[in-house]
Amino acid sequence: MLRPVSTDQAPRAIGPYSQAIVAGDWLYCSGQIALDPTTMELVGEGDVRVQARQVLNNLQAVIVAAGASLAQVVKCQVFLRDMHDFAAVNEIYGEFFDSPTPPARACVAVAALPKFVDVEIDAVVYLGS
Repeated sequence: MLRPVSTDQAPRAIGPYSQAIVAGDWLYCSGQIALDPTTMELVGEGDVRVQARQVLNNLQAVIVAAGASLAQVVKCQVFLRDMHDFAAVNEIYGEFFDSPTPPARACVAVAALPKFVDVEIDAVVYLGS
């Protein structure tokens, strides 16, 4: 059985998708972008570090709403508008995933992202024991 996860601590979906879906022992989080959950306005326009921090705060809020933590994340995908931003995003990412066993990750540059943001990140989380 699938169960949607939703929280007002992260931006509401801006299309026909859920913030996250629980499927058995797994949580699949939709990509988060740098929107303020209250205003739905872009945070950090022109500053990829500020955007990355907001993205990860949003992602963490969804994961917490599902009853999990960042320590349970097994895989992330990072989408960058410009691969030149890799080091800056990686630095902020490391602040959130600083455990001895960080999640697996892919990072790709793309032509464009929703609302023309600089970074988007999604995650897969293991909820089992």
